[in-house]
Amino acid sequence: MSILNSLPHGVKISITRSITTAFEQYMARIMWDEKTYSPHDFIKEWQHYIQNSASWYSDVPAEIKTDPRFHEELAQKINQVVEKIFSEKPTEKQIETIDSLQEKLGTDYDFSCKAEARFYIDFLKDSLKKKSNS
Repeated sequence: MSILNSLPHGVKISITRSITTAFEQYMARIMWDEKTYSPHDFIKEWQHYIQNSASWYSDVPAEIKTDPRFHEELAQKINQVVEKIFSEKPTEKQIETIDSLQEKLGTDYDFSCKAEARFYIDFLKDSLKKKSNS
């Protein structure tokens, strides 16, 4: 049986959420630049996140955390979550919002998934606010 699957349901959900959160934070930090993306850097950031911000980390026994099979399963889970993030297409509303903001700002950012679109909506709104205040 999978070590990951043997954990309580809430812990499994928290692990998935921590991967999503850390990945989106990492990608935002590098402006969703896929050329800058480094799996090694992301994993370091995720490890920092789980040790300092994730509630589930303290709920997993030390013997599980040190088991190489657990780390293999976590790596597979990370790949699945990242794949899912990239496969979720932006909504029509997100596309319309970004198009409108980019028209106002004269920018031309490409985006391909829902999470990246959320990032650019926040980024462009913030840019528009700064432009209005200057």
